[in-house]
Order: sequence, then structure tokens, then C-alpha cells
Amino acid sequence: MGKLDQKIAIITGSDSGIGRGIALQFAREGATVVVNYAHNQQKAEEVRQTIERAGGHCIVLQADVSQYNQATGLVRQTVEQLGRLDILVNNAGMEIHNPFLDVTEEQFDRVLGIDLKGAFFCAQAAAREMVQRKIAGRIINVSSVHEDLAMPQNAPYCCAKGGIRMLMRTISLELAPYNITVNNIAPGAVDTPIDADVKADPKKFQALLDEIPLHRMGQPDEIGKLALYLASDDAAYVTGSTFVIDGGLSINTGAL
Repeated sequence: MGKLDQKIAIITGSDSGIGRGIALQFAREGATVVVNYAHNQQKAEEVRQTIERAGGHCIVLQADVSQYNQATGLVRQTVEQLGRLDILVNNAGMEIHNPFLDVTEEQFDRVLGIDLKGAFFCAQAAAREMVQRKIAGRIINVSSVHEDLAMPQNAPYCCAKGGIRMLMRTISLELAPYNITVNNIAPGAVDTPIDADVKADPKKFQALLDEIPLHRMGQPDEIGKLALYLASDDAAYVTGSTFVIDGGLSINTGAL
């Protein structure tokens, strides 16, 4: 018996990185997984094949969550094809590094659209389905240590992740009467494509490792295991919380 047997789970942006790690973990524990991608169908299909080779079940659905109709359509298509929805993981995310003085409206809209608006309306659509079908559902947002920790030259991303923190805390109260829990996972530096540029620069990479007390990056499957806990019955009494998984990064005070 897997911890997520009979459960249907959407993981946005699960064609690579953390989302892929969560999708593989959920499928391993018996969930039928919706692998969502915005642009890279080939990568999403590779995730599907990996899941199916291991005996798991999944479907692949395309949606750009920054577009309201596509975000809500992702939930609608899931329910049409699989009959219900138990778990939503808002994982899709992106960042554009630029000094605050140079950030353009287009950059701001792009980051906030995917990282905050997408999470908001995916959560709303998922919660409506769960409430209607009386499902004690799970909403999990992959946030970031930057929901709390400032990061110069990444202001839109920090705004979005700070917003995700308060979105989670607010809707956890509104959805509690329906037995729907809402929690955030806040990773630090994780070994994914989004951090590939840092890894490729030995100086930058060393500087990053020096900031992390455990002196390594996290792995996507480690985030997957935390998401699995929050999605499972083990976490039925857990709501309104952020779970930081960062090797000590966010509490490290350097030379102090």
C-alpha cells in the first residue's frame, strides 16, 4: 500500500526540477499524477515514461498557469479525465534577475503571473472542486526561502514568494472548515535547471556553498519526500505552515 493510493495529484511545472522530483515520489506511492508543462512537451513525456516504467500512472497536460483560462482548464481537464482531484502542488515558477531600478513591467508581469497569479487561481479552481465533492484535499505550494529572505536583484520573485506565503496562510483558514489543508514548502538552493547558471560558475557555486551550513545543494527527491508527507494522511493536522528545507541557509548569519 502506497501512502497516496487512489489519490489524484496535479503538480504544475513537473516536466523538470523539483516538480519532476515530486511527481516521481507521488507516483511511487500510488498516486495518479498529472504531469503539467508549459512549453517542453518532450521533457514531460520523459517524466511520464519514467513513471510508467516503474509501474505508476500518470497523464500529461499542457497549461501556462499564468493564463487564467489555462490554469482553471488544467483542473477542469484533470477532473474530466480522472474523475476527481485530491492534491494540488503549485510548483511552476521562474525568476528574472535584474536590479530593481531596471526591472521592466513585462518582467514583473511574467514572474508574478507564473509564480503568484498561477498559484492563486490553480488553488482556487482546485479548492472549488474539492469543496464541491467533499474531498479532504491538500494544497501544497513550492515557495522559496525568499518568501522571507531578501534577495537583491530578484525583487519580482521575492514579491511573488512573499505573496505565496500570505496566500497560503489566508486560504488555510478559509478552507479549514472543508478539511482542506494548505501548506508551503520553502526550498533553498536545489540542484535543478533554475540554478544551473550558479553551478556552472565555480566562484559563484563556492560562494553559495559557503552560505549553506550543510555545504551542499538539496536534491529534488528530498523536496519530493517532504511534499509526500504533506500530501499524505500523516499530515492531516498540518495546515497554514511553511516548511523550510534549505540546509540551514536562511538562518546562517555568516561571520557573526
